[in-house]
Amino acid sequence: MLVHWVVDGMNLIGSRPDGWWRDRPGARRRLVSELATLVEPDVAVTVVFDGRPGPGEIDDAASAGITSRFAPGGPNAADHAIVALLPSLGDDAEVTVVTSDAALADSVRRAGVAVVGVRAFRERLPDPGAPG
Repeated sequence: MLVHWVVDGMNLIGSRPDGWWRDRPGARRRLVSELATLVEPDVAVTVVFDGRPGPGEIDDAASAGITSRFAPGGPNAADHAIVALLPSLGDDAEVTVVTSDAALADSVRRAGVAVVGVRAFRERLPDPGAPG
């Protein structure tokens, strides 16, 4: 069975106070690079970001095997986009949404989809501060 992670991108980025706010496109690219380590033939990753993409961001994500979506439209636009996306993912995947946003988590659970918090999910990702 396909495992499909749907990631609340800015929620996950914001969970680590590493100065990401000074370079949002750079922070999004770093996250896509981290998420790419999860992609396998039976594991898909979709990341949804608030706002609009910077030049090349969608192509960079696609080349890393990540589906990236951007949700312009103000606060909580990505949350709404994630909830709207869920029905299109089909019944043949084990879908889990990654977020620590309580309102989004409640909406996702009401849709019958599993949720994992960003702290627990971060344990699956490489530590960017660890020696290579």
